[in-house]
Formats: sequence, structure tokens, C-alpha cells
Amino acid sequence: MSTARKLRLLVIDDEIQLRRLLKVTLENAGYHVSTAETGQLGLGEIVSGRPDGVVLDLGLPDLDGVEVLRRLREWSQIPVLVLTVRDEENAMIGALDAGADDYLTKPFNSRELLARLRAVLRRVQSVVENPIVRFGDVEIDFNARQVRRGDRDLKLTPKEYDLLGYLAQNSGRVLTHPQIIAKIWGANSGDHAQYLRVYVARLRQKLEVDPHAPKYLRTDAGIGYRLVVEG
Repeated sequence: MSTARKLRLLVIDDEIQLRRLLKVTLENAGYHVSTAETGQLGLGEIVSGRPDGVVLDLGLPDLDGVEVLRRLREWSQIPVLVLTVRDEENAMIGALDAGADDYLTKPFNSRELLARLRAVLRRVQSVVENPIVRFGDVEIDFNARQVRRGDRDLKLTPKEYDLLGYLAQNSGRVLTHPQIIAKIWGANSGDHAQYLRVYVARLRQKLEVDPHAPKYLRTDAGIGYRLVVEG
């Protein structure tokens, strides 16, 4: 007798009939299924429930599916299968660019749904990282897109947030100047080394006790930067 646990799936869809259909179909296929009717509720359920995979409808009433994916991919590589209708080609492409693992066009049959879901779950390692990163008195909440120091919110520009998030996702690892520039400003952005130095200096002013002797956002001379979160 097999003792393997059932894989846990989360369905995020605002249509109650489709949620019910997906829940029954997936449970009959041997999955444990929970549901959420909005993107924000879905993100919260991923944090608390730690599912092995997500089925995500792109048309949600609060956050659209692409935005849910963008927020999710800031801290998690959980497998995501998106559902789209035939006239949502641009949204589907945007979802794949934002980190979806595969898509399914509505209407669909249950055999295709289960086959694509099995492929996604096989292909992608199901690891949900902690959306909260802490170092010193600083806390980054990727789910809420907030950075706090002590008891106050830090006001970061979008580029400052993107830079800090990239460093935090790779904490302890040296990221080279070209890697960071390509990630934050784009692969064809050219030489932004001076911009990078300016943004690192700004972050140190906001994050470090002594910006001139940084404890967390460290320089590897001639190579790049790393964020050290322990201690």
C-alpha cells in the first residue's frame, strides 16, 4: 500500500462554477485541492498553505493573473498553470513572460488539464521560498512589496526595490555588475555601472547603520555586490 502523500494544489479563479469543476476533477485525479476566488487571497493561501502547484485564471476581479505571477515570482518558483480564453493571447504571452510554466485555453477537457498539470509538476521543482527576508532590523515582505526598518516603512523607488529584491533572492551570492545591470535595466541597456553605484549607495543609506562600513550590502571589489542576511 502506497504511503506517498497527495500533492496539494491551489485553484485561483473567481468563477464559482469553474472552481467547483476544477476541484472535483483534480480531487478525482488524486490531488488535495484548495481554492481562492481572488488574486490577493490566492497569494495569501500560497504563503500559508504551501501548495505543490497552482492553477491560475488570468481574469481575476482584483489583481489580474499576470500581476499575481509577477508578485509570486519575486519569492517563489512554485509550478503555475494558467487558464486563458482564446482572445487573451497578449495576456497569455505576458503570463509566460511573468513566469507561468504552461497555459491552457478555455474551454478545455479534463484529460488535457491533467496531462498539462502532470507535465508542469514533473518539470518544475516544487519549492516555495519564504516571502519574508530579514537582516538586522530590516524586513522585506515580497508578498506585500514592503520593506521595513524597525517600526517604520522604508520608501524605496521601484528601481531600488528591484535591486534589493534581486540581491535578497540571491542572498550570500556575489552578483556581478553585468548580471545586476541586465536584470534591473535590461539586457541591452549598455553601461549602467555608474547608475548601479548610485543605487547601491542609496540603499546603504536606507538599510545600513553605517553606510560607509556596510554590514549587509557588501562590495566584492571589481566583481559586484552581495547581500549578507545572517547576523
